[in-house]
Amino acid sequence: MMNRALLAVSLLFAIGLFAADSDRITATSVWQMPVTFPPAVHKACDNAPNQEAFAICFMQQMSKAGASPEAVEFTKLLRKQSHGDVGVMTGFNKVGPVDVAFVTYPLRANTNNGLLFVNGDPKIVNAEDLKLLNQKDMMQSPQFQNTKAQFPQVAVWPGDRDGTTWPNSNPNSEGGVSFTLGYPLINGCHACARAGFAEFNWKFGPTGKFLGTSFMGMTPPPVK
Repeated sequence: MMNRALLAVSLLFAIGLFAADSDRITATSVWQMPVTFPPAVHKACDNAPNQEAFAICFMQQMSKAGASPEAVEFTKLLRKQSHGDVGVMTGFNKVGPVDVAFVTYPLRANTNNGLLFVNGDPKIVNAEDLKLLNQKDMMQSPQFQNTKAQFPQVAVWPGDRDGTTWPNSNPNSEGGVSFTLGYPLINGCHACARAGFAEFNWKFGPTGKFLGTSFMGMTPPPVK
């Protein structure tokens, strides 16, 4: 009887592990979209009556263009997290306990590439969500004050990631992993003067729980 009970517990544990693994975002969601994809989406979906219909049309076009079911499912998951923005995973780097994904938003006018921390808590953390950055400490730093004296409208902007350079990752004091990312400092508008980069550390706990960000410093404006 005892052996049967232990076997039952072991089976339940194994099933739980399998379910957890099957729920993870992996490299199977990566899709390298053909150059014909954005024009096809515009042609098929621009007249959609609302955002929901547009997103459904977008994912249908992904399937028609050869995207895997996993890639389409990731786009669906990302859309829920981003409140309607549609994107495609174009790169994946397994780190643990949190992994990193590059994403491309093919229909944006600017900042078409971004970076996500995935498989932690929450499931997707958008590294281009500026509300998550500890900008208060940055703004109080002498570095930022000096930069602001030269560029009065300077502000942090989302990074336009190149899709090939993965962020540095290091173990942290909480037993998890931390990542360092740079963000452009721009003087007022997307095409305005560049004022260097601000670096922030993203911290995750041993189980992948997001613990927040901290300001690390700035690089100087480019030499004219």
